[in-house]
Amino acid sequence: MLFNTTYKNIDYSKESDLLVGPPFSFFNKIKMRGVGSSRLIIEELSAQLQPKNSRSNAISYANIELRDKGVIVHFGNKLDRYSWIVPYYRLVTYSNKRFSIHSNGHFIKFKKNRNYRNNKKFIAKMMDMKIRHLKLGYYDV
Repeated sequence: MLFNTTYKNIDYSKESDLLVGPPFSFFNKIKMRGVGSSRLIIEELSAQLQPKNSRSNAISYANIELRDKGVIVHFGNKLDRYSWIVPYYRLVTYSNKRFSIHSNGHFIKFKKNRNYRNNKKFIAKMMDMKIRHLKLGYYDV
């Protein structure tokens, strides 16, 4: 689900808590050594995630926030901020020429540059949390 979170959005708060759980506490964030990625450069957005007033010539950045039952991808367009809620059971990632996150037919593709290389440990942590949450015993955790 995509929400405009430029200003406080009560629907976003309720839906994010319901789908991916509440944010981690301060002590859990320290224990986990962070729950957010540094910024990633967006190369392509699916048509359903395109904001209505989008600029195609500007560089867009995104970051990923971990939650107990999923992730939230935050990205900006002009002065607006959008948040895409993705539960772990719908989260699919691909890493070829580009790194991409897919869910329900929607996707965000990121450039594989220095920003991506800085986030490799975070992406591994995200996939480990997905495997633990879904209790996929056939993977080596």
